[in-house]
Amino acid sequence: MSSPVKSPPSVLPPIVVSSEDRTRLLDLVSHAEGPVAEQLEHELDRAEVLPLQDVPSDVIVMDSEVEYEELGTGRRRQLRLVYPREADGAAGRVSILAPLGCALLGLRVAQEIDWKMPGGKRRIRVLAVSRERRAN
Repeated sequence: MSSPVKSPPSVLPPIVVSSEDRTRLLDLVSHAEGPVAEQLEHELDRAEVLPLQDVPSDVIVMDSEVEYEELGTGRRRQLRLVYPREADGAAGRVSILAPLGCALLGLRVAQEIDWKMPGGKRRIRVLAVSRERRAN
């Protein structure tokens, strides 16, 4: 089992984004407003960008299935990271324009991040990533 990759509070961990996702997401944020869209644009600017086939399999890309833990509560959850039109909280599909979706993009298994969510800042850790299918 790998040990958690901890970032000191307020230091963002390195992230990787596929070039395909980056192109689509930059188009999305160019038509969106609000603090999450601005944060997503910042995340895309700071990310290491690779072709999808070169992105390690434990990195969260669009349409990934993700298991994560909220470190303050110990609660574990699963979700699929999707584009806004595909979002459905009841079905576990979280939009990239939701605070949690934006926080998870580009993280790897065992990475942790502090992120501002509704209700305050939370620290989350990625436990597992699956990319069995890919939306086109």
